[in-house]
Amino acid sequence: MTKREAERFLIIRNLIERKINGAEAGKQTGLSLRQVRRLKKSVIVSGPKGIIHGNRGKPGNRRLADKIRDKIVSLLHKKYSYFNPLLAKEHLEDDDNIKTNKETIRQLMIREGLWKRKARKKRQYFSQRERKDSYGEMEQFDGSYHHWFSTKEEQCLLLSVDDATGKITGAMFEENEAVLAVFRFWKGYIERHGRPLSIYLDKFSTYKVNHKNAVDNKDLLTQFQRTTTELGIKLITANSPEAKGRVEKMNGTLQGRLVRELRFRKIKNVKEANQFLNEEFIPEFNAKFSVVAKNKTDLHRQIDKKADLEQIFSLHEERTVGNDYVVRYKNKYYQLDEIQPTTVYKGSKVIIETRLTKEERIRQRNYYLNFIVLPERPKRETDVFLPALTRKKSDWKPPFDHPWKTASFRRREAMSNIK
Repeated sequence: MTKREAERFLIIRNLIERKINGAEAGKQTGLSLRQVRRLKKSVIVSGPKGIIHGNRGKPGNRRLADKIRDKIVSLLHKKYSYFNPLLAKEHLEDDDNIKTNKETIRQLMIREGLWKRKARKKRQYFSQRERKDSYGEMEQFDGSYHHWFSTKEEQCLLLSVDDATGKITGAMFEENEAVLAVFRFWKGYIERHGRPLSIYLDKFSTYKVNHKNAVDNKDLLTQFQRTTTELGIKLITANSPEAKGRVEKMNGTLQGRLVRELRFRKIKNVKEANQFLNEEFIPEFNAKFSVVAKNKTDLHRQIDKKADLEQIFSLHEERTVGNDYVVRYKNKYYQLDEIQPTTVYKGSKVIIETRLTKEERIRQRNYYLNFIVLPERPKRETDVFLPALTRKKSDWKPPFDHPWKTASFRRREAMSNIK
């Protein structure tokens, strides 16, 4: 008998001895008059045992049958020993047609030594920020380094989560979180969904110049900042991991769930893992766990048809044309051809573009220049006879009825010469 039940027994005994009435007993026990009468009758018949619930000590009506329990334990050891309780529960339902709740699986896994109770850590208090109203209004983005394939080497999972719906809008395994890997991720994202209004990410050097002078000097932009500025996407940098908590929590969820799914399907390389992510895992995960946004409007903006994503998602480095019309970049020497689509002078500023395919191009304004890669460093020349590289002369000749050949045109030319 518990302490609470002992107190109730004393109250009911006082009621039986007519020291108090039913209404007073109800106030002392917090029960209705009907329940007080029921307890009084039960105590008169059974004594102190009448206070104790009749189902105590008996097996529950919803208890799993021993055969089903033994089957679940056997499957947990054979197939799902490295799963967490929720993931094991889902696979038991989908693959083995055994329906039960997560807590039952958790208790069984603890009893069998397959799962350990996790002590909650004291965390700093952060006030909750409300979700955005519409899909595509904000994407939380992060890179997670982890042993995704249960190997000694870590891989990086680039992940974006929509703030309004909690959907995984993009996921890709890469070697690292460098700029070209991030470019590949967001180029694929924009081709699938369009341009989001904003991206919420951390202050990693790929995304932000973390230098004291960058606060006042707006020209200090990373390659990623330059790209998002061209696309009209606002970048928001978080001051703590908790600020972009949705993607951080999603990383933890995937480290517990995705690792086991990859191991269960015996996937051990990046190519197969990325295919599994996009074709199976993400659609199923979003269908189970995403929420409905407040507004149904999709705020993703489609990319302009004239926009060249290959050019935008490439590394841009400015270089100067030398006196011998050679451009140097990363210990390579690019000799510009004599004939170009636009005029190029000595000392002109050009842009070296490194595409995602590692192809390199040289651009002056909107013109791509013709060049060859020299096998070795050219001999230094202080002057070159050519004053400029010019475009090729056209073979076009005006027809006989062209305005240049009419009498009125020749008359105006003559009058201008007299003046």
